[in-house]
Amino acid sequence: MKHQLLLIRHAKSDWGDSSLSDFDRPLNVRGECDAPMMGERLAARDIRIERMVSSPARRARSTAEAIARSLAFPVQDIDWMTELYLANPTGMLDVIQACPDDIRSLALIGHNPGISHLTSRLCNSELGDLPTCFVAHLEAEFDAWHQAEMFSLVDLDYPKRSD
Repeated sequence: MKHQLLLIRHAKSDWGDSSLSDFDRPLNVRGECDAPMMGERLAARDIRIERMVSSPARRARSTAEAIARSLAFPVQDIDWMTELYLANPTGMLDVIQACPDDIRSLALIGHNPGISHLTSRLCNSELGDLPTCFVAHLEAEFDAWHQAEMFSLVDLDYPKRSD
């Protein structure tokens, strides 16, 4: 059966306050605009998600919440997973493959470089360092998430993309 995976890099963060830890950095003004805009683009394409998992870092949290609101996904249902904070591709793939099998559409919000590398790995294509707030829409046919290893890239969107 067909499954959808959205891989999302958090929106642009603010580096202005050096007293904040990396984990606590907020979105900057551009990031605060980009995250809901990307959610609106997904909603306009009628993308629906059944599960959302995110790094709990402040910038990822803000991005996940903005996208969830745009998609009418309940913010209180987002799974905040500490293992996604600065995770490597293998760690993120472990989270994906542990998804319950009754879920057909999953969104994962993470950080670079891991999220860009995971996107390239799952698509078997070198996509490079993807921009902040990118959304990779992937699809694959499999029976259970533990089989999720290769996907087709349906769309790769990012705030400054022009069609």
